[in-house]
Amino acid sequence: MHAALWVSKTGLSAQDTMLTTISNNLANVATTGFKRDRPEFEDLLYQIKRQPGAQSTQDTQLPSGLQLGTGVRVAGTQKIFTQGSLQTTEQPLDLAVNGRGFFQILMPDGNIGYTRDGSFHLDADGQIVTSSGFPLEPGIVLPEDTQTFTVGEDGTVSVAVFGDPAPQQLGIVQTADFINPAGLQSIGNNLFLETAASGAPQAGNPGQNGLGTVLQNTLENSNVSVVEELVNMITTQRAYEMNSKVISTADQMLQYISQNL
Repeated sequence: MHAALWVSKTGLSAQDTMLTTISNNLANVATTGFKRDRPEFEDLLYQIKRQPGAQSTQDTQLPSGLQLGTGVRVAGTQKIFTQGSLQTTEQPLDLAVNGRGFFQILMPDGNIGYTRDGSFHLDADGQIVTSSGFPLEPGIVLPEDTQTFTVGEDGTVSVAVFGDPAPQQLGIVQTADFINPAGLQSIGNNLFLETAASGAPQAGNPGQNGLGTVLQNTLENSNVSVVEELVNMITTQRAYEMNSKVISTADQMLQYISQNL
């Protein structure tokens, strides 16, 4: 069987993965705190017909060899954790991390999830939770008679209640950072989990030890660039067409041989 058929098949599969990644990025262009994915490819094993540097005679060497590639494969996808644009919302429960760091979320199984999505809400008990109902960690519970709710850049949470204008400090919204955020596991719902590749989380108060500050009444938009994704889509489409053309050409060559021999 013609080797070009199998090489082009791997190219089609790689470009299909590329298009899937692009479509996911575009689908999440309006998702708060979303970080775009970038697929990474690597070439497959080579068939060495002539070894580079081999002796052609006793005193001479081959300046180049004969190496035939066998195609391409997807090595992985990488999350690009660049800062998204910040949007003012005038909603006091909307928070954004300006810089490095993640909000910590207590999952139903007791583990800690991490997110850049700061669109928080209140549950029936006055606890600050995500849109899925998962509480912020450490937990913050607002009194029933809360009049105003304020979060400082260092994460300090204070409220003023009816009948008492003096602010009361409730706690601190701590954030966490990782030495390798790209190694976090995406689980959906704008959440990530710690893995061996990400390293252990380094939690602390916002604005300290390299952690970004917290901005109230603000949300971080997706870092997806629509123009860049559309350009990537065009190049992916053309690469897919070229690999399809190779398969068609190899098929015509095999057809010629079968009809004329």
